[in-house]
Amino acid sequence: MTKREPEQLYTGAAPGSERWEHHRSAYHSPLFDNPVVTNVVHPTITPVVPDAPNGTAIVIAPGGGFHALSIESEGFEVADWLAARGVTAFVLEYRLVPCGDDAVADLVTKMASDLDGVFDEMNEIAPLAAADASAAVRWVREHASEFGVRPDRVGFIGFSAGGNVTMRVAYADDAGARPDFVAPIYASVRGYELAEPPAGSGPMFVVAATDDSLGLADDSVAIYDRWRRAGIATELHMYASGGHGFGMKHQGLPSDSWIDRFGDWLAANGLL
Repeated sequence: MTKREPEQLYTGAAPGSERWEHHRSAYHSPLFDNPVVTNVVHPTITPVVPDAPNGTAIVIAPGGGFHALSIESEGFEVADWLAARGVTAFVLEYRLVPCGDDAVADLVTKMASDLDGVFDEMNEIAPLAAADASAAVRWVREHASEFGVRPDRVGFIGFSAGGNVTMRVAYADDAGARPDFVAPIYASVRGYELAEPPAGSGPMFVVAATDDSLGLADDSVAIYDRWRRAGIATELHMYASGGHGFGMKHQGLPSDSWIDRFGDWLAANGLL
């Protein structure tokens, strides 16, 4: 597989944040115990290209409370797993809440004192992140032939805040910006209305843990039930334990194998 250089999603400043003057940062967060990216101003996607593309593409939106991106465990490690199986992956860096030098520490401090306020802040930035997700889906379709991808086999997977982005792009008004299938992983949809799915919405794969430390198991159940009631093929994996933000981490739990179940689901849908 080959990891290519990041591709800018916009020419010039991203619409809606033209006056932002902060700068992207990448560092190892001791609180997340993972590499993170913060203060994204110029959204990008980074292609991870398999040696033998099978025609399926998946955009990956890492999580991090809209303050950071867990860029490895919920980004490139997922991309590598997919590319090893023929899927062309694109890791998305979407716009985040502007923060100081340690966005993760900022987030943890705010969550300890005002969790509802944090969710309000997330919902304010989420439309910009969703616009970046839509731009990413359009970009992949526009460049499909370059990557050996079928434009009708473009999916989207997102984790936590990235799962919120996943649901927003699943509801995109423009069908050309809507993925053909989606996978919200321990997604947060607090403060976001799950309306009737758009006509022609594709299948969905949902994962969460009952002991999610942010109490987001109910969000995944609500997402699953909304799609199911609309008659759309939907699969839910609710693990008894795993916590929140497990991504590709190995915890010695059944939830470690969620990515294998995702592979099974992709194969069952003719995408792997």
